[in-house]
Amino acid sequence: MMKLLSATPSPYARKVRIALAEKGLDFELMTEVPWNEGTATPAYNPLEKLPVLILDDGQTVFESDFILEWLEAKYPTPALHPADPDQRLAARRFEVVADGVCDAFVLYFFETMREASKQSQPWMDRQMRKIDGGVADMALHVPANGFCVGDQFTIADIAVGTVMLYLDVRFPSYLWRPAHPALATAVDRLAARPSFAATKPVPQAIAASVI
Repeated sequence: MMKLLSATPSPYARKVRIALAEKGLDFELMTEVPWNEGTATPAYNPLEKLPVLILDDGQTVFESDFILEWLEAKYPTPALHPADPDQRLAARRFEVVADGVCDAFVLYFFETMREASKQSQPWMDRQMRKIDGGVADMALHVPANGFCVGDQFTIADIAVGTVMLYLDVRFPSYLWRPAHPALATAVDRLAARPSFAATKPVPQAIAASVI
């Protein structure tokens, strides 16, 4: 059985967990805090990042986008990428924007962990502009009803749902819902899907000093 090395709040890991669930693939979930001393992450990924998919033969697949590509190639049914080229590119665009929002928030979050006197407000402002811009872009393109792209659940829905629900958990003071009610409705609809409901993010404590 495959194993997934994951951090519970990670939207990158959650994307993979949702894809595995949607494809009906059994796996063992292994939880790690990659920042802490003694983490097993470097033994499976030289870049020391999660998630990591550990195959039956011990080989590993890492980086969430590549894991999702690997799963789609090895287990193509049900497809999470549209067959139509234009729709497939539209789905990937959603994923790029969602990942960019997540990346910006992670940079913002770790800056807030620095001593107040050492924090860079211009740096934090820059990350917040990325978050605001990315969220607004997703809100502009997510339809009021149905799926993000076409008439099927795709990687676009996974990407949008995971990053916005992650912001709800890690950044509750960021009030995106009143500003984008249609996006909030779409995300809440995704949150009720079994694969989302079974993978709710849970914050983890980072014991190590990473700043």
